[in-house]
Amino acid sequence: MKIPKVRTKDLIDGTELNLEETLAIFEFAAELKNNLRKGKMREYLARKSLAMIFEKNSTRTRVSFEIGMYQLGGQAIFLSGNDIQISRGETLSDTAKVLSRYAAGIMIRTDKHEKAVKLAEESDVPVINGLTDMYHPCQALADMFTIYERQKSFKGVKLTYLGDGNNVAHSLLIICSLLGADISIASPKGYQPDPGITATAQKLAASSGSELLVTADIAKAVKEANYLYTDVWTSMGQEKETAKRRKAFLSYKITNALLKKAAPDCMVMHCLPAHRGEEIDADVIDSDRSVIFDQAENRLHVQKAVMCALMKK
Repeated sequence: MKIPKVRTKDLIDGTELNLEETLAIFEFAAELKNNLRKGKMREYLARKSLAMIFEKNSTRTRVSFEIGMYQLGGQAIFLSGNDIQISRGETLSDTAKVLSRYAAGIMIRTDKHEKAVKLAEESDVPVINGLTDMYHPCQALADMFTIYERQKSFKGVKLTYLGDGNNVAHSLLIICSLLGADISIASPKGYQPDPGITATAQKLAASSGSELLVTADIAKAVKEANYLYTDVWTSMGQEKETAKRRKAFLSYKITNALLKKAAPDCMVMHCLPAHRGEEIDADVIDSDRSVIFDQAENRLHVQKAVMCALMKK
């Protein structure tokens, strides 16, 4: 298998990749996944280390990156915000320069997106955004790879996201528009995606031929959707807004009744963790219309492909 060639040093918001590079990452991820199931693992990143900075809690991101590096023959080093000197005032610039002397790559999961941008600017090694308040590119890549596995093409695919116009919604806007998949975002006014990010996605959509819609109209967004996607209504750091958000998003819940208003073959997606019974009904998550746990599994394989593309150079 040939490791995908990409022009970028880092993966920060997803716009660093073009269509051909993204599809090459998907093809490589598919081969890695298939070979793992056959018991074949090639150590593409043997004796390389990934420094992982976590300033936000994680299940899927931490486990998938750690196991991914292990399967590639390398090691991942977990660094919580309290473990390293950033918590005591060391600058991101100094941290980036030091970690660049030790590790072959850095992954960061943090709050302010500017931290990931600054880390990438100051680092001599690749930096991967494991989540910021504005973007979650690894999640969106895994999501679209899950669709790619099923259909091998994004032509005629419509994904509808319901709920908060958050970091996941932003990354779905970017990656769907890049790949030529149609995307609709249905969010209440006041909770819709960042206009600047939407404008960037619209430019990508104009090039790829995809259709993009941001609306508060659930019925309009869901019509003819092949995939219905949602996320929690209250993200980390927004806990004080929980009651207000539950009221605002009440009608944006994915139910079996809503599923019937989409395309007949419509599948359901969620980035997890899920608040069962809140943004999505439990019987929908556990139904045969769900690819939610495929998405979770695919974080492992797509991130391995991304790490190889960035860190094998």
